[in-house]
Formats: sequence, C-alpha cells, structure tokens
Amino acid sequence: MILALRALGLGDLLTAVPALRGLRAALPGPLVLATPAWLAPLAAPLADRLLPTAGLDAPLDTDRPEVAVNLHGSGPESHRLLAATRPGALWAFGNDRAGHAGPAWPAGDHEVRRWCRLLSWYGVSADPADLRLPPPEAHPAVAGATIVHPGAKSPARRWPPRRFAAVARRLAADGHHVVVTGSAAERDLARAVAEAAGLPADRVLAGGTGIGELAALVAAARLVVSGDTGIAHLATAYGTPSVVLFGPVPPRLWGPPPSPVHHAIWHGTRVDRGDTTAPGVHPALLRVTVPEVLAAAERVQQALSSPTG
Repeated sequence: MILALRALGLGDLLTAVPALRGLRAALPGPLVLATPAWLAPLAAPLADRLLPTAGLDAPLDTDRPEVAVNLHGSGPESHRLLAATRPGALWAFGNDRAGHAGPAWPAGDHEVRRWCRLLSWYGVSADPADLRLPPPEAHPAVAGATIVHPGAKSPARRWPPRRFAAVARRLAADGHHVVVTGSAAERDLARAVAEAAGLPADRVLAGGTGIGELAALVAAARLVVSGDTGIAHLATAYGTPSVVLFGPVPPRLWGPPPSPVHHAIWHGTRVDRGDTTAPGVHPALLRVTVPEVLAAAERVQQALSSPTG
C-alpha cells in the first residue's frame, strides 16, 4: 500500500494531480490518499482509497504503508505524521528537524513542479502538464454560465468587490449569464457583488453548491473570473477559459499553465505571503484594473473558439 499525504484545500489537491498520477502509475499496490473528506468528489478518481484527514493534528488511521509520500509540505510536522505509520520508506523533502534526508526544498518552484520534482528524485516520473480531471458526475446547476468568484481565503487575495461587480455588470450586458459563487461564509460578499452588478438574487450561488456541484458548474462554464484561489484550479482542470487575478503570490508559483484559454494578471514585484489575516488587499492586486480584466476575458474566449485554441 502506498500512502500519500495532501491534507490541504482545493487548489492544493489540484496542483498535486500530476504527482498522484505518477505515483499510481509507477508503484504497485493501492494508492491511499490522506486528504480532507469534503474533497472526496474530486479526490476519488486520483486514488484507490481515501483516508479522510483534516490537517496534521490527529494520527493517520491506516495500515503500515510500503511507501509514505509527503505531498503536503516541507515538514517537520507532516514528516513526523507519516513516519508514525512506520512506512517501509518515507519519500519527502529533506528536513533536519524531522531527521529525514531527502532532496532540498525548491522554494522557487511552481507548486505543480515541486511535487513532480520530489518524485523524480525517488525515480518516479510525473508530467507537470497532466492536470486535467475527468468530467464530474454531477449535473451543473447552469450550463454555459460565466462565473464571477470574488472570495479568497485571505483579504490580501480578494480583489475589491466593486471591481468584481463592474466586471460582472459589463459581462452581463454583453450577453453572459453571470453567476456569483463562493463558500457559505462568502454569501454576503457574493450578494453584494451581484446587487452592485444589477444581477437578480437567483444568480448568487455562493453557499449553495457542494464541491461536486461547483466542479460541474465550472466544467460546463463559459468563463471563470476569480482571484488566486481554488476555483481557478478547477478551471484549469476542466479547460474552462479563465482570468485569474494575482496579488501577493505570482502566477509563476501558483498560476495556470501557459495556455491561450487561461490568462493570469499580476503587477507585483516580489513574492509575499499569500495566506495572512492582515487586513487589506495586496497592492499588486489593487493595480489590476477592470478594463484589463474585461480585455483578458475577451481574449481567452476567442482563443477557445479559434482553430488553435
């Protein structure tokens, strides 16, 4: 049995897809993925079994694995959690505090390539471009919608709501069926954006979709406009045209792969912490304008319909 740890969020899971596929193809025995239970609709096709794991605080309830693979972080906590399962071998980046010798943590790597690089060190090949997911089983609440997603985990990564509203208003005027998505905690934000954009109340889907329903919505969407957050990675996974707005973290570390149908906007000059509780939008994100987002939205849609798109 092979045990892989990735007990993080939606975008984190999706950036590990190539590594998980590489593991499954290269090693015999079932692949068990330790990841949060709420991600099961997306994680299930990537492993033979899921081990619900919400963070690093509780021991992993599993049989002894032949190989334990740390796709979670640089350690030491994640290393120690896997080591406690007494694996035949631990594959992880080197960490002196955990007493583990492995490859050096590549701080400047894109998140997708980082985990592929780890496996390469242990002799397993993984293709960083292998990011696509199979079509969701759930039916979309709306087919062909344009999704505006104003939320993100930290304030630094949230473009101002009035700018999202201006984008939504213009897209709706141009004939897009605009819906506003988000978590249950972001429902008020989504309502404010929809109201300012002049959208009817039923266009607010925030808090009304589980992860499977959200995936189906994105897979069938016309366009996704969002900040640097999980839904942007869903757009990549399903080849849905997207415009992604970056602030503290540049797209070279977390952005979509080079593609005419995905456009990342970033006006920063350095890498800052992406997840912080500090108030305020990151200055690089504030430099992103409504006209450039609308222009990017037009370009990615044209690319999809072009012969080479």
